[in-house]
Amino acid sequence: MSVKLSRIPSVDSLRGFVAVGRRMSITLAAGDLFLTQSAVSRQIHGLETALGVKLFERTHRAIRFTPEGEQLFVAADSAMQQLQDALGVLEDNVRRRPVTITASIGFVGLWLLPRLGAFQQAYPEIEVRISANNQIVDVRKDGLDIAIRYGEERLMPPGASRLFGETVFPVAHPSLGMKRLDSAELIERSTLLEFEGDSSFAWQWSNWLESQGWAGIKPKGTLRFNLYDQLIHAAVAGQGIALGKGQIIAPMLADGRLIALPTPFPGPSSNKVYYLIQRDSPASNQAQALIDWIRTEARATDSAPA
Repeated sequence: MSVKLSRIPSVDSLRGFVAVGRRMSITLAAGDLFLTQSAVSRQIHGLETALGVKLFERTHRAIRFTPEGEQLFVAADSAMQQLQDALGVLEDNVRRRPVTITASIGFVGLWLLPRLGAFQQAYPEIEVRISANNQIVDVRKDGLDIAIRYGEERLMPPGASRLFGETVFPVAHPSLGMKRLDSAELIERSTLLEFEGDSSFAWQWSNWLESQGWAGIKPKGTLRFNLYDQLIHAAVAGQGIALGKGQIIAPMLADGRLIALPTPFPGPSSNKVYYLIQRDSPASNQAQALIDWIRTEARATDSAPA
């Protein structure tokens, strides 16, 4: 006949009992459990008191099961082993679970992916899943570990950490033959690549032209994009002049795929930053490794000349 669940002794006392039974030594069992010998002895005594039977016979140099102790050990050892196996499977699943990060399509394509190979080399055991999405998602509801967001620094939510800001300026492919954007005539002969995915002041070509005293000047043509990475790829293909995010396109400026075009006067400045939100605090070891790596890369991005 089975007893009620409420009458089963505590897991701690049963664990101590199984540990002693496996080793037939309180000293060795205490080492396995990272407890003192007296703590394990108290667990055994408490279990014997709760059950009303002796489980071990103690001699000067050894211990051995009583018949009741041996009967309980067979069942408890089997149950404890099943529990160990099940917990081992759960831990393996947690270790193998991908770390999921969500960010805008432009951030993923232009900043994250070009750098991610270095993280994979440093942490080949960590699987990363990327959710590129321009919509704001709920990291907890959607089971995401990390979110990279973009907006005004003063509006960053509690718990968010700043990664880096942005510096906006005109850029173009060297094949267009420009070194500076210093006359209205250049605008009239050029195609401007307009980003429609952000209505901020700094991202409107009309505001840039006005800041240079060229209000009302019409370009030869305009190509409009709702995705920033597509706009930059068009600029790299020599299709026109774009407003570039210096921190995001730094590798393209460094290797010459794009060049910055200085203007006679400073253009509109951006007050927006990229920031990181993590679902759990503390994060899992795998997620924390990715968070730390992103922050390190972000510091290098923020400190580099724009």
